[in-house]
Amino acid sequence: MSSNDRIRRLVRLLELFQYGRSYNSAELSELCSVSRRTTFRDIRTLQDSGIPVRFDESLQGYRLLDSMYLPPTDLTISEALSLLVLTQSLGRETSGIPFQRASQSAARKLLSLLPRHLAEHVGELSNAVTMEITPHNRLDRAEETYDVITESIQKRRCVRIEYDSFFDQGVITTLLSPYRLHFSRRSWYVIGRSSVHRSVRTFNLGRVHSTTTTNNPYEIPQRFSLDRFFGNAWSMIPEQREYDVVIRFQPMVARNIAEVQWHKTQRIEWSDDDTLLFHATVDGLGEISWWILGYGNQAEVLEPPELRDRIRQHVDELRQIYVND
Repeated sequence: MSSNDRIRRLVRLLELFQYGRSYNSAELSELCSVSRRTTFRDIRTLQDSGIPVRFDESLQGYRLLDSMYLPPTDLTISEALSLLVLTQSLGRETSGIPFQRASQSAARKLLSLLPRHLAEHVGELSNAVTMEITPHNRLDRAEETYDVITESIQKRRCVRIEYDSFFDQGVITTLLSPYRLHFSRRSWYVIGRSSVHRSVRTFNLGRVHSTTTTNNPYEIPQRFSLDRFFGNAWSMIPEQREYDVVIRFQPMVARNIAEVQWHKTQRIEWSDDDTLLFHATVDGLGEISWWILGYGNQAEVLEPPELRDRIRQHVDELRQIYVND
């Protein structure tokens, strides 16, 4: 696991603790999608850094003592640089992650806490190290929704939302018990149980028309995790049927494919002609079909037949658009 993953986990723990409530180790493990052993190790890292995270016997959980503000910590150049690059990148007005502007002030505060010679050195290095975040939904009118749902998760109170649903082909109203806020595929999503659907569903914050807080309490199932919810979906939409997919990529793009971890189940196999066989087990064919089409004639589906037929149908429909000119 990379140092950036660890930093994100530690920042996530700090965010949770600064809400003022306590969490037991099982809750923290679920919220951070890691094992309890990793959670204990991360809590110890925070404690060793001087952050007053303590186990409260009366509440049977960990919480942040004394203050909602964190004391200065002794950071190495590498640690300070990683945090600074991450916070600066997340908080950019146009190219960062929506609703994370506070990370810009966090970056400034981080620099102000460092010794002058170290702050100057880290500041110079941070200008030479940048992160590019892919274009995303601007979510111009969704910040209030984001704040309401964040507070709802904190207080464990349901929200009533009006939502423009592609699946239901119209605007629906549902009582939502939000479990997670998740940024992926260029937008923020809330995952939670919907009273209308009587199941856990995914909602794009950009399509939420209104939110109303309620006093209805709810609990997040202890075994719930995003990894379990998404299963083997190519990205975010499991379709309740798994397929073993095999795709042959031509030499022009094969190395690019091999360099990236596209899916948690993927396996690659090089052929003597420098083509690449890409294997994966995916839950549903909709999302992966659009990924394949993006590689044009450099990708050929070998298995399963259903996916090969789907790609053929897309190609035939595309050809009809252009042959009619």
